[in-house]
Amino acid sequence: MPIRTASGRVLAPADVPGTVLAHEHLVVDLTRQGDPAALVNDDAAVAAELAAARAQHGLGLVVDLTGRGMGGDPARARAIAERAGVEVVLATGWYYERFHPDGEPGDSVEHATALLVDDIRTGIRPGVIGEIGSSGEQASPAERVGLLASAGAALATGLSVATHAHLGRGGLEQLDLLTGAGLPPRRCCIGHQDLIDDTGQHRAIAAAGAYVAFDTVGKASYQPDEKRIELLLALLESGHARHLLLSNDISRDGYLTSRGGPGFGHVLGPFRAELAARGVDPPTLDLLYRENALRWLDGTERP
Repeated sequence: MPIRTASGRVLAPADVPGTVLAHEHLVVDLTRQGDPAALVNDDAAVAAELAAARAQHGLGLVVDLTGRGMGGDPARARAIAERAGVEVVLATGWYYERFHPDGEPGDSVEHATALLVDDIRTGIRPGVIGEIGSSGEQASPAERVGLLASAGAALATGLSVATHAHLGRGGLEQLDLLTGAGLPPRRCCIGHQDLIDDTGQHRAIAAAGAYVAFDTVGKASYQPDEKRIELLLALLESGHARHLLLSNDISRDGYLTSRGGPGFGHVLGPFRAELAARGVDPPTLDLLYRENALRWLDGTERP
């Protein structure tokens, strides 16, 4: 399926220039749970960083996984992307339960599915469903509804799904719920797997045909990048280079370079350079930074 962007363009993978960031937030506000710093709200700084990433690292496409109840603003995200000269894919869906909007997703999978399909067909017209959250080894009842509704909406519309596995936990259950509802594994990306030191889980997700997201690169307070590289190399060595996605998950202004953080360019620049120094060859880097994300988004089984 072609990739739908906020600009209104519908792109074939070959039409996407350069590299892809598979999990970011251009505008997000999660402050309602009592953390006043949990927001990205500096449009000029975000646009400047994305423009720099385009110029320095060939950034072409950003996947903005800011779903329902996360304080996103599709119009602002679209304007930021236009200012930066990159394409952005918008999202719909429910984060983990602490951040569910009042009354959503409810206890009816059918009703929740209809809400998402309406978003996709007549609302903000996103190009992906995410980031669909659960907050532990087992999803809460409300989180299960969100995951099952996401699978239903993906089947109805042809979009792919990205999850939020809190601190990497519960990823296999998320995949079981999505695929048990009929969604092909190739349309599933299981998030935050760089936050859990479980190579067995990583291999199981990839072996099932789904994508393993190492999508908090640079967030040293959670995990040093050295550990992420160790886990990533283990996944590559087990033959799963085609099932790994990379990103930064910029979710606070404090992560911007203008505020002293690693910034949107971190995974594309310093982290990529370290992978190359560790022997990851250019064709594999192209998989990690472009081809895998495009194959996940359009749902193909290209060789």
